[in-house]
Formats: sequence, structure tokens, C-alpha cells
Amino acid sequence: METFFVILNIAVLAGLAFLLYVMQKRHVSFSKRVFTALGLGILLGIALQWIYAADSEVVSKSMDWYSLLGSGYVRLLQMIVIPLVMVSIITAIMNIKGGKKLGKISVSVLLTLVLTTAIAAAVGIASATAFGLNANDLLNGEAEQARGEALESRLGDVEGLTLPQQILSFIPTNPFEDMTGARPSSTLAVVIFSAFIGLAVLSLDRKNAQQAETFRGIVNAVHGIVMRIVTMILRITPYGILALIAKMMATTEPAGIIRLGEFVIASYVALIVMFIIHLVILLAFGLNPVTYLKKVVSPLVFAFTSRSSAATIPLNIETQRKKLGVSEGVANLSASFGATIGQNGCAGIYPAMLAVMIAPVAGVPIDLPFILTLIGVVAISSFGVAGVGGGATFAALIVLSTMNLPVALAGLLIAVEPLIDMGRTALNVNDSMVAGVVTGKVTGELDKDVYDSDDTPELETAQA
Repeated sequence: METFFVILNIAVLAGLAFLLYVMQKRHVSFSKRVFTALGLGILLGIALQWIYAADSEVVSKSMDWYSLLGSGYVRLLQMIVIPLVMVSIITAIMNIKGGKKLGKISVSVLLTLVLTTAIAAAVGIASATAFGLNANDLLNGEAEQARGEALESRLGDVEGLTLPQQILSFIPTNPFEDMTGARPSSTLAVVIFSAFIGLAVLSLDRKNAQQAETFRGIVNAVHGIVMRIVTMILRITPYGILALIAKMMATTEPAGIIRLGEFVIASYVALIVMFIIHLVILLAFGLNPVTYLKKVVSPLVFAFTSRSSAATIPLNIETQRKKLGVSEGVANLSASFGATIGQNGCAGIYPAMLAVMIAPVAGVPIDLPFILTLIGVVAISSFGVAGVGGGATFAALIVLSTMNLPVALAGLLIAVEPLIDMGRTALNVNDSMVAGVVTGKVTGELDKDVYDSDDTPELETAQA
């Protein structure tokens, strides 16, 4: 009988996937299909938990099959991250006209990302303090203990490193090893290596223009192929989201969410406040935030549901170029840098909130020197946080270990980690787009007519 119910659950998922396929064939927009998948996944997950219970064998075996679609989709995203980041950075740098604005563009993007991360840390500290969050109030069960032990086992990657040593670790010694994701900071190492390649092409322009053009053509061709692969993967996004959300809702214990409800609320309050700050920044640069909001729905929805800043790079770049009027070079740099540097949600708000929660347990007073040090540590350590699942955990490890706080207590939040990560990722992507728009405005690489236009074309990477 158990096998029958498992097959029935698989059939229900297949039926809902077919519905999404019909919507795709009828050319329903990407955003609507993603929202539909999100809603159907939530309803399916709730129904499965209500009928069978989260810890039942039927749900467990059903989720193994659901993971073929959900986790398979995530693995495809992870597969393309490094090639995508690499070709995006090289293309962005080598195609900037004459390279004259490269320094100004890079500095503007990096400053925006890092400064907003520092602000995000302050917002996280304020939210955790306002809600009176304390790690002592959290239940330490078997799952939490296992998660804490896993975090401590990962601590060896960053423990005992001073900030200069951490920064030094970002520089690649073997870029080909970093392309395999061998180190926690591998993504940033690939970014640095790719930047050197792009700069070398610009330098070669003056020495041997023909060789530079030959290489430029090869990289542009590779970039086109990588983007086609990305488009192929993005086409299955609604199906992947359907399975991922259904699994999350079916296996998440309601008691865990209720128990950590205050932390979830405090986290989303901080995320929303920081999102509003992003809009205020746009307003300060003379840009209409309402117009901006209307045009960034697709990448934000994708980021929210996929939980991957890196996988959102194609939609991020296309949105900046086609809807917000940002030049191609600026869009490529801000999207690629934003996937590894200054992630406001994962590397800003989250580790800051954890530090404030854990400090009282370790007997550390939360005074002005602690707060200022924490903000500085968060801003610097935001470099090199991978834009895929697990990035926030690595950011928390760096911050907590640097502040001499016990990292195992971060495992207490495992029950709500996926729920919070969705909002964090959307904020990360929004920050990279804001950095692109602001940089475009500062450097004259923003087409204001396109930004102000009411025309919102369907993005090529989201089309079926």
C-alpha cells in the first residue's frame, strides 16, 4: 500500500508539471509560470504533510523521486556557475570600450556592493536587537546538534586566519583547481583570474591587436555557447521550483517554524528594510524606484525560488541591459561581482544577526566597539561568498570565528534555513542590480530613456 501512495504522489507531481508544460506551450510569461509553480508547490507540499505527516515513510520515499527533478535542477545550476562567472567577467572587461572607464566602473560597483553590505549588517544588528533574539532561547535537538557539529568540522577552513590572511586566501594559486570549487573562496578566485585575463586582452590591444581580436572572438563565441546552456537550464526552472518547494513544504516540521518564528520574522523585517534602502539609494541618484520595481520582477522571483545568486546572473544582466538601460560591460561586472562580493542578505544581514544572537551566550557584551567591529568584519568578509547554496553558512563561519564566537550555535536555525535563504538571495540579486544602475548613472553608462520607458520586453533567457 505504501508503494501505491508513493506512485500516486509521483503521478500528482507529473500532472502538475504537465500543466506547467501546457502554460509554456501557450507562451505564458516566465514570471507567471514561476509564480504558478511556486503556488502549486506550496499547496502540494502542505497537502502531502497533512495527509501523511512530514516524517512518514511515504513522504520520505516520495521526496527521493521529487529530488530527481528538484535537486537535479539545482545541480545543473551549479554545473554552469563557474563557466558562467568566468566568461561573464572576461567578456565584460575585454569589451569595455578602450578600457578607459574600467577602473571607475569597477570601483563604483565594488564600493556600492561593500557599502550596502555594511549598511545591511547594521540593519541586521538592529533587527536582532529590536526583537531581543538570543541563542539561549532556541531548542537544541538532535538535528540542530548534528548541524552544529558539521559547522565546526568546516571551521578548519577559516579558523585562526587573520583578516589579511583571509584576504590573501582569495588570490588563486591554482585557478584550475578553483574551477572545481575546491575551496570555499573558489568562486572569487575564479573572478580574480578572469579579471586578469580580461585586463591582459586590453593590454594586448596595444601590443598585437590581431591576436587580441582573435582571442576576443573565441571568448565571445564561448560566452554565446555558455549563455545558450544557461537558457536551456532556465527553461526547466518552473518544474525544478515545483519539486523544490513541494519537498520543502512537505518535510519542514511546522513546530520548527513556529519555534523559530520570531527569527524568521526578524530576518524578513531586516530584508524588507534593506530592500527599501536600495530604493532610497536609487531615488538619491535621481532614478524612479517605482519604475525600477516594475522591471526587476523576473530576476527577483527567480532568485527567490532558485536560492542561487550565481544562477540568476543571466536574467540579472539581461534585465539591466534591456529594461534598465545599463551598458553591457557594467551589467556583466555588477551581476558577476554581485554573485561573489557584498551579498547583502547572505553575507550582510544573516551573519550580523547570528553574531548578535550568539554574543550573549559567549559572555560578549554588545557595545559600540563590538558593533563597529562586527560591521567591519562583515563588510570585509563579504568578499568571496559563493552565490550558491551554502554561501550564507560560509559567511557566518568567517564572521563568527573572527569575532571569537562559537559557530556550532548557528546550527540551531537549520529548521528555517531554506525559508530565510529565499529572501536573502532575492536581496543579494537586487543589490547587484542596484550597483549596476548606480554605476551606470555615475559613469554615463546608463540609457535614461530605456530606464524610464514603460516597455518591458520578455527576456530572451526566460523565453521557452
